[in-house]
Amino acid sequence: MKYLEALRREMNARPDTSGRLMRDVYMARGYAAHMDDENAIARAYAIESLFEDCPKRVYESDLILGSMADMVAFEGEYDEAGYKWARSIVSSYGERTFITNSDHYAPDYETFLREGVDGTLERIDRSMKAHEDDHDAQIFLESAAIAMRAFSRFIEGFAAEARTKGLDQAAAVCERVAHAAPETFREALQLMWLVHTAFLCEGRYAMAIGRMDQFLYPYYKRDADAGRLTPDEACELVACTLYKIGERRLMGADDVVNISIGGVTKTGENALNELSYIILHAVGACNIPGPNLSARIHSGIPEDFLDACLQVIGTGLGYPALMNDEVNIPALARHGYALEDARNYCMVGCIENFIQGMQPPWSDGRYNVPKYIELALNRGACMQTGVKMGPDTGDIASFETMDDFMRAFETQMRFGAAEYMMRFRNENERYDRKKYISPFLSCFCRDCIGRGRDINDGGAVYPSVHGAACMGIGTVADSLAAIEKLVYVDHRMTLEELRDILAANFEGHGAERRLMLDAPKYGNGDDFVDKYAVWYVKKTDEIFSRYRTWDGGAIYTGIASNTSNIPAGREVAATPDGRENGEPMSDAASPMHGRDHAGPTAVVLSVTKPDYRLVSCGTVLNQKFSPSMFTDEEKRGRLRALIRAYFARGGQEMQINSVSRETLIDAMNHPAGYESMVVRVSGFSAYYTALGRDVQEDILKRTEHE
Repeated sequence: MKYLEALRREMNARPDTSGRLMRDVYMARGYAAHMDDENAIARAYAIESLFEDCPKRVYESDLILGSMADMVAFEGEYDEAGYKWARSIVSSYGERTFITNSDHYAPDYETFLREGVDGTLERIDRSMKAHEDDHDAQIFLESAAIAMRAFSRFIEGFAAEARTKGLDQAAAVCERVAHAAPETFREALQLMWLVHTAFLCEGRYAMAIGRMDQFLYPYYKRDADAGRLTPDEACELVACTLYKIGERRLMGADDVVNISIGGVTKTGENALNELSYIILHAVGACNIPGPNLSARIHSGIPEDFLDACLQVIGTGLGYPALMNDEVNIPALARHGYALEDARNYCMVGCIENFIQGMQPPWSDGRYNVPKYIELALNRGACMQTGVKMGPDTGDIASFETMDDFMRAFETQMRFGAAEYMMRFRNENERYDRKKYISPFLSCFCRDCIGRGRDINDGGAVYPSVHGAACMGIGTVADSLAAIEKLVYVDHRMTLEELRDILAANFEGHGAERRLMLDAPKYGNGDDFVDKYAVWYVKKTDEIFSRYRTWDGGAIYTGIASNTSNIPAGREVAATPDGRENGEPMSDAASPMHGRDHAGPTAVVLSVTKPDYRLVSCGTVLNQKFSPSMFTDEEKRGRLRALIRAYFARGGQEMQINSVSRETLIDAMNHPAGYESMVVRVSGFSAYYTALGRDVQEDILKRTEHE
């Protein structure tokens, strides 16, 4: 791929990440010119100023235009006083954040590509006529039109810059899609990418592309059938587009851009097509963390596609994550989505299930379940600080059965969920929805234009949802099993003695800690402990099912933590599974590191016992296999069979690391030789040497299966 390699060289020639983003400078000009206008209109003109004034970088080797690299300025390139003034203007107007539904969104590219810029403006005009007596709708629709016309000029700006570099074909593509709906694959890909680039310029993060192999496939097929495009040419176009996701590193961090391939169609048929493979190979060729690729798997997916996924995973990328349609679709449909929409789901951020282009942006938070075991043991008081964090659930000396303890634990969980939801509501409902609008983003959500309402003010077809990311299922299951066995079955200690041992962080109690470590552990196919994982999934769903978002949407539960199992662990005292005070807890849906000693088949047996159709956000099962599992065709076949069995039994998601323990250790000790090594973290991939030491060690501790 000569264009990809040339683009790689150009982009890597700008490694400095010390610059400052000039977004506020451009937006402040629009605000300053419209301070007397209604808030929503002023916001639209701030977007207009941003789109028109931001520099349009075009690389010499560009096939698909769209970059925000030159929005970063370095010391001496900008006026500090002017920057501070601009920042004060933008801060005064305020803006939404992740918790108030700003980003982590999958746009309705299907509709936008069909209509194009001018078609969208025509639809806005029709809606304005239909809502001529509705002042709020008129203001919203006017702001949307201002933003969309500015986006048209944004595209023309890239075309003009490309002309100056002699990239006439790329410029011509942009000049056309600045107004007309795309007709070719390159035009559709170009328009999609410039929309994504515009969202980045606005300051949005983790904006998903979604079902790219579905909404772009008609354009690819038309070109391929006409002999205008080969698979190799399409692959290079896609690779040169997705490689630009790595530009976010200029702002100091990688982006998480989720792309979904495979799965089923809206009518339930196999959706896999030639473009699915092209995108898979393009992501492999990019070999960077950013394109967070997700492969939707179902029982009818061809074996060669699953094998191709494993070969890309085996490069070390850890992409794609493997998602189970036969769990995710019913997990979504139970919330009342039309079946065809549930089938058309994608993922945003890391693994979060999302109805593309039909609901407001995603938000989530951390629900630290292991903490409530600690509070149940200590009458609601934190063992680390002594602070009363939960209700007094009674003297544990009176707990004669395991059921008595479970009732106290559940009471603490319910109190914790009430606190969680109080904090979420207070933040999420803080802003005036008529003022804190997103006029450009709303153009990519059905049916904001038709309803004349912002995406966060009832414009979307479906209401907002929120994800409660439930921490430490392995830690909880192991801890409850240890309590049952040591206190109520074997009578090796009383509950009070166990509590005091944990409060002392095992100091002077090595023998007792060994008993806790030797108790049954989740991930080994043992019903004695696995029943608590089953309970955990049912109970967290039951607890959060009674809550709703401001507009009536569901609170999804998720068994996913990214790297939050590390900071969440710092909040929790020693636990009955033998884990020490402040140490990381189990990661997402995975067993605790090193305690799944019976092999990957036993892990599958344990992890598939809970009913993950109750987990509408999604789960993360991290598995690590030796590199030979991916290079040896026979071993790869066994791994495919394991994945098929896992999904057939009800597993929801699996993601795989293929970098050996020895390589990880060497990279930790000699990072200079491993700057480009990518590993799967938890829900996303990253450059291993760029991770914090605690995250590196957490990955290292995962059981490596042969």
